[in-house]
Amino acid sequence: MAVYAIGDVQGCLPELQRLLEKIRFDPAADRLWFCGDLVNRGGQSLDTLRLIHSLRDNCIITLGNHDLSLLAISQRREDAQSRVNAELREVLFADDAPVLIEWLRNQKLLHTDEALGWTMIHAGMAPSWTLRQAQRAALEVERELGGPRHPRLLKNLFGNRPPGWTNRLQGVERHRATINTLTRMRYCDVNGRIDFEGKGTPGTQKPGMYPWFEVPGMRRRETKIVCGHWSALGRFAGLGVYAIDTGCVWGGQLTAMRLDTPEPEYVTVEAEPYRQKPKGGGD
Repeated sequence: MAVYAIGDVQGCLPELQRLLEKIRFDPAADRLWFCGDLVNRGGQSLDTLRLIHSLRDNCIITLGNHDLSLLAISQRREDAQSRVNAELREVLFADDAPVLIEWLRNQKLLHTDEALGWTMIHAGMAPSWTLRQAQRAALEVERELGGPRHPRLLKNLFGNRPPGWTNRLQGVERHRATINTLTRMRYCDVNGRIDFEGKGTPGTQKPGMYPWFEVPGMRRRETKIVCGHWSALGRFAGLGVYAIDTGCVWGGQLTAMRLDTPEPEYVTVEAEPYRQKPKGGGD
């Protein structure tokens, strides 16, 4: 059995299909971990969701900020849904949208496999979190998102306040801070306050801000971490963190990383030639 983590797909269906062929994915034996942002900007989000949903018994997914945005939009009135971009409209108004949205809503924010020694998130972790604290914070949101009160959470999903996670937070603010940390963080200060604007490569950030995995005094985590979200960072390995968003949707690559080998093994496919790099940083 092989276990592969795959970086941000973002609706890049042909690249995902080529990557699965290249790793010789066998649904009878292999497992896929998706680091989140399955949808948006790649052009084929609906068919990407359909493909991954068809493989759901062999997949583990941690939600990204684009996935959560889709879920939030799905709670709006039909006239509001009709005003979003064409790619997401195709998902929202598909015949199988209720099935796909319900399935997506019940995915994780954090996944740990202690036997493999890996944890998967989409973006980052608060510097004060141990792995156990991160698991508890994620589970609180996962239960809310998968439960009957999910419309309230999704309605209050967006916003940069509070600026970071603390144990004193309660209710929706606590959930939003957890979501922002796990799905939007790149840079933060020593107290975990997020720079929501910083998207560039390390060295371009504001004074007092650090890549989330380099914050002085951050807590030790008991497993290696695989994540996506930060296309400007590209493929990165260091400090127990392995980042694999290699910017497929921006003309880069789609990356799979094998997790069940003594050292991670990378497999990549090039983006379709029509994809273009952004003038600023992507997200």
